[in-house]
Amino acid sequence: MSSRSGLTCPDCGSSNVVDDDLYCQAQLVCADCGSVVSEGVLASDPVGGSDVSYSRTTAVTKRPCVNLIKGVERVGALCRILKVNSQIEELSKSYFREAYQNPSFIRSGLPKKDVLAGSCVLLGCRMLSWPVTMATVGFLVDADPLTVGSVYQEVVKSLKIEAPLFNVTDVMEAHSREYQISSPDVPKELAENPAELTKRAVALVELSTDSWIVTGRRPAPIMMAATYLAWQSLNPNRQRLRLTLGKFCQVAKVTKQKAALQRIVEMKEMLCKLGKEIPWLRETVTPDNVVVQLGDILENRYALLRRAGRTHEASLREKESQSEEAASPTTSEAEDQRWENPERSEQQGDPAPNEGKRALFAPPCVTNGKKRRVEQPRFEDVTGDEEISDSEIDSYIRTPQEARDFAATQQMFSSADGAKL
Repeated sequence: MSSRSGLTCPDCGSSNVVDDDLYCQAQLVCADCGSVVSEGVLASDPVGGSDVSYSRTTAVTKRPCVNLIKGVERVGALCRILKVNSQIEELSKSYFREAYQNPSFIRSGLPKKDVLAGSCVLLGCRMLSWPVTMATVGFLVDADPLTVGSVYQEVVKSLKIEAPLFNVTDVMEAHSREYQISSPDVPKELAENPAELTKRAVALVELSTDSWIVTGRRPAPIMMAATYLAWQSLNPNRQRLRLTLGKFCQVAKVTKQKAALQRIVEMKEMLCKLGKEIPWLRETVTPDNVVVQLGDILENRYALLRRAGRTHEASLREKESQSEEAASPTTSEAEDQRWENPERSEQQGDPAPNEGKRALFAPPCVTNGKKRRVEQPRFEDVTGDEEISDSEIDSYIRTPQEARDFAATQQMFSSADGAKL
């Protein structure tokens, strides 16, 4: 025991106060009377260290939830399927962890969280310029591309990221790899080299871009239509030309896009306009045989575009001159009626012609533009209670039976009025 100077016992007044180290907690005890002068020396007189809050002493390391762990694993699985590099995989996982804490995702169901994993992979690929389409991601997560697109927009908005612009030709190579039409997978007559198929399909997509077919359209049907036509044109034998798009998708083991048929029709129509300008071609170009000439059209597409534009302008001028020469005298009568009654002509108005029909190639919103509803003039003076003159009634009567019925009706009304009087 060691004595403490300067302390006195409150009971006996002795200054012989010592430290009692007998127990785990030291105490100050009076050696004369045995009274405890003070206790809890560790609390009142700490030796070194710092104060620690109760929450810190009882804190437990927060573990991520099970769905977050499974979602990160799902992102990694999608990246391995797409065979992306490790940088894209880590970026996609970080996007998923950050977006998962957003209220719109953390309280959603498991299907939306699965789509969220695919959207984060798509965002990571686009940020690092890796060619992946939204339809491919939708196929991997078993969701509609429209659903993937909406979730993708929510992710971009919640993370406040400016995603780069998307170009169809950038992902054409990756899209062509999905078609299993190489030699080991299909018969020899239907097999094709993937590199040559991709090259021709990309050229066809670029030509479709110049002719406004790609504008405002979803990329997946356009790429499928370009791949199908390119595959037929590389070896236009009888089996390939007779194979429909549905059978082609079954052979290539891909999912058929509904809008791809319409894109094929539009591409064939565009190719026919250009194929007619080939100078060495003697036969008539139709949608059935234009695929055979696809290689020549793509090789000389710029020259054919210029020739087709000049030919179309010349035909328009010829039609306008013929219409002016064959103008009937009714045109002058109509102009006289306009001068006589200008208000009526302004109210009726002539419908504006669709300029998209006159152009060789135009955007779909112009060629398929909706007709604007013309508001009919309202006659405020007409109430429906006006009297009809006899001459106007006579103009409505056409047959003798109608004349007899009208006379009987008038006689009935006159007898009813006489009875009232």
